Amino acid sequence: MQVYFFGNAKADGNKDQKALLGGKGANLAEMTRIGLPVPPGFTITTEVCNYFYSNKDQYPKGFSKEVEEALVKIEKLIGANFGNSENPLLVSVRSGARASMPGMMDTILNLGLNDTTLSGLIIQSKDEKFAYDAYRRFIQMYSDVVLGVSSHHFETLLDDAKRRAAVASDNQLPAAELKKLVADFKQTVLRETGRPFPQDVQEQLWGAIGAVFKSWMSSRAVSYRRIHKIPENWGTAVSVQAMVFGNMGDDCATGVAFTRDPSTGERRFFGEYLQNAQGEDVVAGIRTPCPINKESSNGSELPTLEAQFPRAYQELVELYKKLEHHFLDMQDIEFTIQKNKLYLLQTRTGKRTASASVRIAVDMVNEGLISTDVAILRVAPEQLEQLLHPRLDPKAAKTVMAKGLPASPGAASGEVVFSSEEAETLKKAGRKAILVRHETSPEDIVGMDASEGILTALGGMTSHAAVVARGMGKPCVAGCGAISIDYKNQVFKVSQYVVKRGEVITIDGASGEVILGHVPTVNSQLDEYFAELMNWVDEKRVLRIRANAETPHDVKVARTFGAEGVGLCRTEHMFFEETRLTSVREMILADTRSQREAALAKIFPMQKEDFISIFREMKGYPVTVRLLDPPLHEFLPKTEEEIAQVARLLNTSKEALSVKVSSLHEFNPMLGHRGCRVGISYPEIYAMQVRAIMEAACELVNKEEFKIEPEIMVPFIGTLEEFKILKNEIREICEQVLKKYPFKLTYCIGTMIEIPRAALIADKMAAEADFFSFGTNDLTQMTLGLSRDDSGSFLPRYIERGVFSVDPFVSLDQDGVGELVKIGCERGRSGNSSLKIGICGEHGGDTSTIEFCQRLKFNYVSCSPFRVPVARLAAAQAALKNKK
Repeated sequence: MQVYFFGNAKADGNKDQKALLGGKGANLAEMTRIGLPVPPGFTITTEVCNYFYSNKDQYPKGFSKEVEEALVKIEKLIGANFGNSENPLLVSVRSGARASMPGMMDTILNLGLNDTTLSGLIIQSKDEKFAYDAYRRFIQMYSDVVLGVSSHHFETLLDDAKRRAAVASDNQLPAAELKKLVADFKQTVLRETGRPFPQDVQEQLWGAIGAVFKSWMSSRAVSYRRIHKIPENWGTAVSVQAMVFGNMGDDCATGVAFTRDPSTGERRFFGEYLQNAQGEDVVAGIRTPCPINKESSNGSELPTLEAQFPRAYQELVELYKKLEHHFLDMQDIEFTIQKNKLYLLQTRTGKRTASASVRIAVDMVNEGLISTDVAILRVAPEQLEQLLHPRLDPKAAKTVMAKGLPASPGAASGEVVFSSEEAETLKKAGRKAILVRHETSPEDIVGMDASEGILTALGGMTSHAAVVARGMGKPCVAGCGAISIDYKNQVFKVSQYVVKRGEVITIDGASGEVILGHVPTVNSQLDEYFAELMNWVDEKRVLRIRANAETPHDVKVARTFGAEGVGLCRTEHMFFEETRLTSVREMILADTRSQREAALAKIFPMQKEDFISIFREMKGYPVTVRLLDPPLHEFLPKTEEEIAQVARLLNTSKEALSVKVSSLHEFNPMLGHRGCRVGISYPEIYAMQVRAIMEAACELVNKEEFKIEPEIMVPFIGTLEEFKILKNEIREICEQVLKKYPFKLTYCIGTMIEIPRAALIADKMAAEADFFSFGTNDLTQMTLGLSRDDSGSFLPRYIERGVFSVDPFVSLDQDGVGELVKIGCERGRSGNSSLKIGICGEHGGDTSTIEFCQRLKFNYVSCSPFRVPVARLAAAQAALKNKK
């Protein structure tokens, strides 16, 4: 079965078939099943889409016959015939993947209109103006989507018509102007394509179906999938549905509504509509819509749907409650009112901000709609990072130039750009951009992703800009009608201000304010909904969550976000501080061990104080301290000027220092004299660090009665002999320090597993080590033969061409690098059943990697402080999925 019909309270499909019917098709079937007013139609499966791409744009055998039969069913239910000159059936053709991709693929409305059926539509509607408006819309959409005639040709003609008629909007154009537009549009198609606009309705239908399938691989759809990690092989379904019209007159309307506020999560019906308009007018942001009720108005005086269409509004309220109780999630509903009769055209799980996502999940548990397990699985871990986004400092001075709609919360400053291409360019140059547009379109997806925030002059809270920005977690101010944008001169004007391209502005997506210049930000406050969700999360998860942190401030932040220890304290970061860098360089440049020890003696008290501060902040939790890892040359001066300056500080000649710097040069330093190799060559360096760790811990235990367990980690181990030598030296120093105190202190000595050989001999390593921590950054580099620092120039192309599905430095390569990790775990535990295992690379905060660690029964993952809440939620979700 390749075509699934829905209509008259019966449907071939249901809501659980999103993989086959796409989100739109599955939900249309489900709404029909539960008796909601849905125009009849049929959905072509995603399997047909995949066949289409695998067979050079051909369709499967028997497919056209199924389409014909489904079309006949629609004709019978509607009482109209496709292509009939007296009583024509018109249809919409829409895309619908299993994951919502708002605006990324193509839609065609009013299909079935031609010069002959136009007269039938005039007879049906008794409204010549409406019929010509529908025809000019169809010609424009079809020509753009199917025939490849750019929409700007038609927009120019439309603007000319409005000027001639002296009207502000499309729906004010008289019938005579619309007739002329239809003729001009057809002439444009002939000029641009060399062929007349197609009059055969079957040709129109098959052209539209093929074009919607092709839109799955459009550049904007590909970019959206890359940003949101949606697989290419999912494909899109196509839904063909009988048309209903919101543009037949003042007793018609179209709109979009959310069953809860998508920005805050508040339990209130929220939405926008346009009177006498088609659905695309609302989401495209071409006209600023009206609120459906007072709660949606944001203080505007525009007429509400509740006031203009009271009966239809009350029916819509009843239906939204029914939908939310049926789907058990916040819904995004598209509706049309034709001659005061309400129709539902779509429902889908609504895009929402991070704070809304958390609040809706918690509220629905408290309302008895869902369980805590469902609530935990419903919030996307990546969204939690958005909750930590900065907000404007309330104490900072600011010059508010204008105020628009608060379409997506968060605050951002950046240089004004007027095109997506320029936003991309600035991001590549390491600069921040605010994308300013009349309204955004799906073509702007890459530029929106590259921008810090989005500002539009038109559109509402349900416009393309608002919906996509919320999904991306970007601040957005929409519908800021006070700004006048001049693309040609690259400026926008508002009140007495003229803001040029490249000048800095700030937008506040929570208040809708547009502010001149840069405004400082402060960290966001986490609310009671977040706290309640995280309590449930911590009850369900098995994995412990630690943080990668080496300053007291970072450790404090990590604890605030719920970290249960430090999984990676990089001691080399402490060496780069200006106050101690001279002593570090003195130690590296020393010619004898005694000279090195003299320099290390200066560093020792600073290192000890570092560890005291960190242990104090992480009281009662484990702290894994990695001994010095990078090559020594990283601490040395590089330019002639720096060498001369350091030579003066160290009371040596520039020439002597240059010789020493040159002697430490390596062609491949990441595989050179680093990590444990430095510790074996210069044991006094690790001796100083271990002594500082142990004395810091013992002093806190002695003076402040701390319970603490230092974990000393040796980096870059590749052989058992390396580890045994260093372990014995470390233990000897630990015991020397402990002899000075009247108590026992438990400490651990372990290793990073970052060289592939270490994973392969993990059983032997584990017999000596107390713990393993997988350093997946280096393990990925060495397993894949990829330099993390140099692969950025070609990795995007690899991902684009399907060599990798995702950047292997962002999400663990589970088939290759992951197999080494699995071997390391299995062999390690066979050599030491009590071996503690964690991960401390950047992968430790990645959702997919956390699931992988859960399956391998890791003890903990460690990530950056600001990803700790993300990792906690991902760990809980992994535990729940693993249980299933």
